[in-house]
Amino acid sequence: MTDQTALQYTEEHEWVLVEGDTVTIGITDYAAEKLGDIVYVDLPAAGTAVTLGTVVGEIESTKSVGELFAPVNGEVVEANQAVVDSPELVNSDPFGEGWLLKITAPELPELLSHDEYRALTGE
Repeated sequence: MTDQTALQYTEEHEWVLVEGDTVTIGITDYAAEKLGDIVYVDLPAAGTAVTLGTVVGEIESTKSVGELFAPVNGEVVEANQAVVDSPELVNSDPFGEGWLLKITAPELPELLSHDEYRALTGE
């Protein structure tokens, strides 16, 4: 599991781990809990260009359908096939094995700190 305080966050309940010019993204435990039992994940293929703020994937649960938004401009370098095959990983380990995408991002927008995100969610 990744140290949640070292991550950055979006207002759409995604976490972002920056490693050089590659970012790994996933949804937060807060989002996973609100969605309920996740049964389907649709992610873009490697090589897909993504634009900050646009929908890049879909997460379906027994309760609702959630959209995954690109937290950066860039190109998908890897989608987590394990999550596509076993969507419940997003519920059981959202900050670890349940990551969703790796994207090369030449520059980062301003993102929320751990404390700012917790304030946003009231936690």
